Amino acid sequence: MRHTLPIAPQFYVTAPQPCPYLPGQSERKLFTALTGEGARALNDTLSKQGFRRSQNVLYRPACSDCAACLSARIRVADFEPSRSHRRTLKRNAALEREATSPWATDEQFALFRRYLDSRHADGGMADMDIFEFAAMIEETPVRSRVIEYTEKRPAPSGGQRGSGRDLVAVCLTDVLDDGLSLVYSFYDPDRIKDGLGTYMILDHIALARQVGLPYVYLGYWVPGSAKMAYKARFSALEVYRDGAWRDLGDPVDYTRPPHPLAVRPITEQVAAITLPPAPGEQPLRGRG
Repeated sequence: MRHTLPIAPQFYVTAPQPCPYLPGQSERKLFTALTGEGARALNDTLSKQGFRRSQNVLYRPACSDCAACLSARIRVADFEPSRSHRRTLKRNAALEREATSPWATDEQFALFRRYLDSRHADGGMADMDIFEFAAMIEETPVRSRVIEYTEKRPAPSGGQRGSGRDLVAVCLTDVLDDGLSLVYSFYDPDRIKDGLGTYMILDHIALARQVGLPYVYLGYWVPGSAKMAYKARFSALEVYRDGAWRDLGDPVDYTRPPHPLAVRPITEQVAAITLPPAPGEQPLRGRG
């Protein structure tokens, strides 16, 4: 199915597939291609409307009878770490951050495979090979960075001096005009108690604060999904709901099933999307 606005881009809808977050549910996505000279402006504009990037595609959940998936972001200026967050920062104080160009390496892929095999062996990415991994990292038409976190290699036994650093965690990050967007992250599965996933979010908050960006985009928060529950533990969290960013409030309020009429038809969703303006023009809103 295709829905066309008076100007590019064109939006499409995927066929229903089993939902990876909520048992018994099916998922459907609204998506558009991210190409050409306007890719960066389109990514900036649609990210503010709940879309996420995957390689050269922007997508947003558009399920026919469910609206559980909510895009989430942290207001950097208002964020206050919890005691648990401060413990996570302390545990990982020895890590060093290095931002590099989006270029895949064998070391990254080896860590990625260990992470998937341990944490997501039955997930949709479980069979990714090195070429698919390289595409995930390198196929980006926008300003992206690979953020690597390394730790000094311990000295071997026998009194010899240690050398080099070990790769502990990696995050593929987009730099938006109003924030940092964590596209995908993975880490050493043997260090699960160190909270490396949470640590990378905390470090991105610190990095965004340093460079004056107001938001850190976390992807989707899904109430009722245990694997997404950690996102609700961050203060100053906003979710994109009913066409606007709103304070999360009490996560319990989101566990109630939505009314069937709360899910808007695809044509209405497309018509409500604001597109980036051409130079010298005002932002455009799609018309069905």
